[in-house]
This record gives sequence, structure tokens and C-alpha cells, in this order.
Amino acid sequence: MSVLEKVRPRQEPAVREPRVTDEHGRRIRVWEMVLRYALLLAVLALTVGPFLWQLSTSLKGPTEDIFSSPPKFLPGRPTLHNYERVSRTIPVWDYAVNSLKVASASVVTNCVGSALAGYALARLRYRGRGVATLVFVLAMLVPVEGIIIAQFTTMRELGLNNTLIGVVLPGSIGAMNVLLMRNAFRNLPYEIEEAAYVDGADVWQRFWRIALPSVKGTLAVVAIFAFMGAWDDFLWPLIVLSDPDKFTLTIGLNYLHGTFANDERLVAAGTVIAVAPLIALFACLQRYFFRGVGEGAVKG
Repeated sequence: MSVLEKVRPRQEPAVREPRVTDEHGRRIRVWEMVLRYALLLAVLALTVGPFLWQLSTSLKGPTEDIFSSPPKFLPGRPTLHNYERVSRTIPVWDYAVNSLKVASASVVTNCVGSALAGYALARLRYRGRGVATLVFVLAMLVPVEGIIIAQFTTMRELGLNNTLIGVVLPGSIGAMNVLLMRNAFRNLPYEIEEAAYVDGADVWQRFWRIALPSVKGTLAVVAIFAFMGAWDDFLWPLIVLSDPDKFTLTIGLNYLHGTFANDERLVAAGTVIAVAPLIALFACLQRYFFRGVGEGAVKG
């Protein structure tokens, strides 16, 4: 050991504070991190809080006070009796089956129709393509209430009033879904389709084997939007349907609000039954949903 090492005290290495950075490598201050999480918690409370409160109310028995102050969030003795009462009060499962038929048909028609129309607007070359795109954009600006009388008249002339087909047909292909698929197809490199064209692939083969597998994320977004729109729709089924046996779930649950307006437990149980399929659908498609419209080329 040298003389300098004996005289100079050994310095411990400085302990570095953990550094938090964003996706671009920029440092995030502590107060910024706290503010971000505070905003996220506030948004979470505003969005998920009402559903959790409805779920808690639906599990409370008749002896529990749901209007106590301060409010009691967790039920003392959870019970499924309210769900049994809903099924005895209205044919809720028959209504749910009708809604499932309408929503499933809407998903199929929107996914197929939007994919075909979006591919034609994005990848095919023909006269009037810009005008066709403008028509879909303008269709989004027209409120549903402004054309609902024309839709009802059309369904009546076609003999589709009081049928589930009449409920599905006006929303079978949404303008927004077509534009979503168009943007997704436009983000794909043209070189891939050119290579397939050189190899002898026709339009249908390029669409089915190359373009469509590359936009699964956007297709999942269209499926979720179509299912939610058809499942939650209330005004149009109320107008076009008159037979109670063909009512969808949203119309059937209206009986709970009208006849049993004071029984909040029953209304909460019906609300949870209506929301549960949407949660299940999103849970199944969430890994495709977050891919969005910025998907790349075909792998392999």
C-alpha cells in the first residue's frame, strides 16, 4: 500500500438516486409523477367508481341501508337474491339473447363491410375514390335523430318493422368504422402488396392473406365499437320493435326503472347484467385493441 493511500481516506462511491424517465428518456420530476398518478386515480374513480357502486348495491340485502351517511361501500352480507328477483320480474335472459343476436350480427356486418370498404378506399385505384371517402366523412356529421324517421319509413316499406333484422340493418356498417379501417390499411407498406402482385396474387388474395392479418388491432377496435353500439342502443329498438318477445335488454330493463323505481337494488342488478358482456368482450380483445391503427407489415 502506498503512502498516499495510507494518508488519504478511502471515499465511498456516491449513491445515485433512482432516476425516473419517460418513453423518450427524459427525466420526470417527483412532483410531475405525483400529479400524473393523482390525475389517473381521479379518472379511475370517475369511470370505474359508479360501476363498482352499482355492483355493491346489487349485492346488498333488503335489510341493508344503501342511503346511509357516510355511505357504506362494501355489503355486509353479499347476496345474489337481487339477480334472482330481476329474472322473476322480467324475462331478462330472453332479452339478453335478443341483444346478443343483434350485437353479434352488428359485429359481423361491421367487421366484414368496414374491412372491404376500407381496403377499397385505401388500396384500390379508381375514379371517384376521394368523393367516396368524403361521403363517409359527411355521414359522420349527420345526427342519428335527423334520419331516424327516414330509417323507420324504410324499414316499414321493406316489411322489417318489429324484427331483429330491422334493428341491425341501419347500423350494419358504420361510417367511422370504415374510416378506421381505411387509415389502418393506408399505414401498410405498398412494397408488400407489390411483391405479392408480382408473385401472381389477385386482389382478394392480397386482401385476405396480406392486408387483413396486418390490421387485427383495428379490426378488434371495430368489433368492440360495433358490439357496444348495438348492445347499448335504446332509441332505435324502442321505435322499431313493438312485440315484447323481441325486446332487447336495454328496453326490457326500462321496466325496472318504471315499475320499480324505488328499489335501487333491483335496478343495480339489472345494470350489472347489462354491463357484464361488454366487460367480457373487452377482456377477450384487449391485447388486440391496444395495437390501434398503427400496425406494421406482415411478419415472417
